[in-house]
Amino acid sequence: MACPERLAAAVTGFLDPLEGRRLFELAATASGRGPCLEIGSYCGKSAVYLGCGCRRNGGVLFSVDHHRGSEEQQPGEAYFDPALFDPAGGCVDSLPAFRRTLAAADLEDTVIPLVCRSTLAARMWATPLALVFIDGGHAFETAHSDYRAWSGHLMPGGYLLIHDIFKDPAEGGQAPYQVYRIACGSGLFDELPMTKTLGVLQRRA
Repeated sequence: MACPERLAAAVTGFLDPLEGRRLFELAATASGRGPCLEIGSYCGKSAVYLGCGCRRNGGVLFSVDHHRGSEEQQPGEAYFDPALFDPAGGCVDSLPAFRRTLAAADLEDTVIPLVCRSTLAARMWATPLALVFIDGGHAFETAHSDYRAWSGHLMPGGYLLIHDIFKDPAEGGQAPYQVYRIACGSGLFDELPMTKTLGVLQRRA
């Protein structure tokens, strides 16, 4: 199956198509060894790329998100989308949009939504993972908690992917880059070439 760029283009989100293609290719490789997991589903743009890659091997993608929006997606913040605000609940709710995306992409038998905070999902997690994609909240405490909660579940040779890495502070927030540098300095990972703001690390044997 070709990279699902047309499917993903119709989905609200913040992922460059070249980054999406890299996600698709890595998931297509990794899912032959075990399940993949993403943190930060939002409306499902990255899940389309990762899920379609997993589907090539009959694999699965666990997609973790509380669907209440990250810090920068709240009312009054820079990335608030009023179309995703639930007036009855008085909060952001991206879950209906995410479910529509999975249905449109025919991924309901490939992507397993986990509607909770990622640290809660990780609390009793025991399944080795072939790929972990971190793209949830972009405050340092949130991004670092996601890294600490999930990086240890990667199998040898598994991929750790971190989105929105800006080495120049003038170009974007620094929390994902700081977490990326922590991972690089841990001695557990080898750095692979980046794709735009997508950092790619591979767990050493």
